[in-house]
Amino acid sequence: MTSPQPAPVPGTATPAHGDRHGIALLVIASCQLMVVLDATIVNIALPHIQHALGFSTTGLSWVVSAYTLTFGGLLLLGGRAGDILGRRRVFVSGVLLFVVASLLGGLAQNSGQLLASRALQGAGGAIASPTALALISTTFREGPARNRAFGVFAAVSAAGGAIGLLAGGILVEWLDWRWVFFVNVPIGLLIALAAPRRLQESERHPGHFDIAGALTSTLGMVLLVYGFIRAAQDGWRDGTTLAAFASALVILTVFVLVERRSRQPITPLHMFADRNRAGTYGMMLSLAAAMFGMFFFLTLFVQNVLDLSPLRAGLASLPVSVMIATGAGLASRLLPRFGPKPFMLTGALLATTGLTWLTATDVHSSYVGSILGPMIVFGLGMGLQFVALTLMALSRVPPQESGAASGLLNTSQQIGGSLGLSILVTVFGTAAATEAARQTPDFLARATAQQRLRFARTGSLPSPWADEILAAGASAAFVAAAVFTAIAALIALLVIQVRASDIDRLKGTTGAGAPDPKR
Repeated sequence: MTSPQPAPVPGTATPAHGDRHGIALLVIASCQLMVVLDATIVNIALPHIQHALGFSTTGLSWVVSAYTLTFGGLLLLGGRAGDILGRRRVFVSGVLLFVVASLLGGLAQNSGQLLASRALQGAGGAIASPTALALISTTFREGPARNRAFGVFAAVSAAGGAIGLLAGGILVEWLDWRWVFFVNVPIGLLIALAAPRRLQESERHPGHFDIAGALTSTLGMVLLVYGFIRAAQDGWRDGTTLAAFASALVILTVFVLVERRSRQPITPLHMFADRNRAGTYGMMLSLAAAMFGMFFFLTLFVQNVLDLSPLRAGLASLPVSVMIATGAGLASRLLPRFGPKPFMLTGALLATTGLTWLTATDVHSSYVGSILGPMIVFGLGMGLQFVALTLMALSRVPPQESGAASGLLNTSQQIGGSLGLSILVTVFGTAAATEAARQTPDFLARATAQQRLRFARTGSLPSPWADEILAAGASAAFVAAAVFTAIAALIALLVIQVRASDIDRLKGTTGAGAPDPKR
């Protein structure tokens, strides 16, 4: 779903000529593509991962959240590490960590091993991605060459999600789900080998690592997500569920205190003092929650209920990516005329409409009749918002804080997606349990002796009863996702305030730090 693009970090521009110029950009863009691909390429493989490693549907969400939580939690720290230790050095370290984690993911023999590798992948991505963009500033001269490099970087980020859908479908269908991880290994090794030869090292700048802030924010969010997923499995009165929520509250409170006292906080809390910026971050949290959930449950629905192959499922998801790109292009052209607020509000309402339409899906639905239309409306709505959200996040921000402002927007996307998915999984679990109780008597009346023995052992109903359960749970999750986008619409309507005099100033920030709309 798209990768973070923090605002360019000022650095020492070094001439790059001829082949060196092109290969340097190829190295940087390849890293960004590898990180962006990871979200959608793994999504297509989720049903196969679930079957191979024995995940429950609620537990399967950790395959997504383990990555996004560490990615979002460590993203700002990764960018700062590049400034302090040298961007090329940190870039190579992040790529190698991503490679090792991908190899371990492909070799995983159980759910715990896979989730640990996904968390390591998130850490590697959080180190490599922000330094990849910053390296453009240190590798290319200011002017047309650097502008073209930023354009290529943005194009790779926008196209990566769609490429991942196709690549994931091809790898899973023609090879095996493990290849969605293995494919990163040769690519990452080539990037790590080429970087020292083709990229210039940046000047180091003194600074302070806010390790305490990064750890407390990440751990607090992990516990909060765990609490919701545990509630879906064991109920809200479960002792472990309550302990997870209590611990998350304590640790996140500590995080706020740490950030207030830190000399160089990883999350500058004063960024939330501006009404429009705080509203923008709130919108991104809500929209990402809906978007991550939609991709997660649609992937399961089209492969398990509609019985599409992985490749066809990847192709079936492409309209969302196409409409996001279409909406973003339309907004970029018209925003100087109308300002960002109409696009934020209209986009959120369209996304809500698409998700509300999806709630009607059931086991009798077809792709063309029930899925394609809502995906087009949802994708267009999301695309209309991303450029406007970026502009508002960077509005009235001093140049020296533009990186932190855009970084926080991207962090909001990753954290919002993880937290929102966990909430939607809880909604799914509750609805699925209710539907399972309704379907069980019919199953017992029709089941063979062998099916009854398997049910007694696993507690899971086979198809077609399982399809009814999945469809009911997914429909309930789409209702909750529509609530998230409706909240975003209310924020756009009631919180965001844009004066006519602001529009000309906002034009100058177009394109800086745009978040990945497909991550």
